[in-house]
Amino acid sequence: MRVFMSLMLAVLLGLVAQTSVAQEPSFNDWLVELRQEASQKGISQATLDATLIGLEPIPRVIELDRRQPEFTWTFRDYMTKLVNDVRIKKGKRKLAENKKLLNEIGQKYGIQPRYLVAFWGLETDFGRLAKGYFPTIAALATLAHDGRRSAFFRAQLLAALKIIDEGHISPARMKGSWAGAMGHFQFIPTTFQAYAQDYDGDGKKDIWGNQADAYASAANFLTKSKWKDGETWGREVKLPANFDFNLSTKKIKKSLSKWQSLGIRRLDGRNLPTVDIKASVITPAGAKGPAFLVYGNFRTIMVWNQSIFYAIAVGHLADRFVGLPRLSSLGPKGDKGLTHEEGRALQERLAALGFDPGGTDGVVGPKSREAIRNFQRKAGLVPDGYPSPELLARVKKGL
Repeated sequence: MRVFMSLMLAVLLGLVAQTSVAQEPSFNDWLVELRQEASQKGISQATLDATLIGLEPIPRVIELDRRQPEFTWTFRDYMTKLVNDVRIKKGKRKLAENKKLLNEIGQKYGIQPRYLVAFWGLETDFGRLAKGYFPTIAALATLAHDGRRSAFFRAQLLAALKIIDEGHISPARMKGSWAGAMGHFQFIPTTFQAYAQDYDGDGKKDIWGNQADAYASAANFLTKSKWKDGETWGREVKLPANFDFNLSTKKIKKSLSKWQSLGIRRLDGRNLPTVDIKASVITPAGAKGPAFLVYGNFRTIMVWNQSIFYAIAVGHLADRFVGLPRLSSLGPKGDKGLTHEEGRALQERLAALGFDPGGTDGVVGPKSREAIRNFQRKAGLVPDGYPSPELLARVKKGL
């Protein structure tokens, strides 16, 4: 689970603009200036004394920030590791154990409990990792001083200090991931400020130890991000043999009746539902893998985490909790992911050919997939946007 959380944070933080600093001040000098800013923002001296006096950077945090996983996961890897029988069984048990509270919060915020439990399971293994491993203030201060993404982490650090100052948690209890994600649902401090809830009315928004507050905070996030109760996230579908993969992108939305007219059917061959809803086709493992029609709630999941794999994992895990079947396919068994070095090489080559991958950090995200798709169109390939060693070899040949 720790590997998964590190991967997800790497994806999230890879989207943050990187900062270059010629010469960093010493940590102690930097801390003096940080304290001045925090004080100007209204954070009490008592909180600043309790959190900043004697504070030291954590070398391990820098190691984790610098470390890149050797291989990116394929869709098959991702779903096998994260939506497995053990997690499904545990999730069903957690749904039953917390039924009364989950139903109450689900009704108040308009979120089906199975989705809350799916997020919970993927983020912290149903709370097992909720208490965290790293002291949040020290971890964020380490990253804010480091300089690579100092503006982002400085904002998170100031927000974390404010959370303590407001009395929601003590400095000793404020722990989380190496990058500052906290509590049952791994909120970063600014997300806490925007969405955290004091559901039981005790004056504290305790997303670390209070499940009611944690559930309500996650539900509030989803509601505020346009979740629609009564709608599902999407469904696996069967594409016609002549399907145009130019249409397999989240950018294109069509009514279900239009997709029906283009030959898309339910997995068992039946017609699509006749409801008036728009959907997009996505093919996370490329043209040789499963296809999905995804709806508005899928997009809301991607507000939480911008990975298509993650969004499918949340939706499918929630489905499995209520007895829906496993996916028909996870893509080719022999599929291999790109290493980060290969991902970077792919991005660099795409950029050299005039296809903007949105950066060359080795993380092949939505922007890079669109660049792949544009290359495939020009090269006369199936435009499924799927990164693979074979695709890298073809890109290296040029157009």
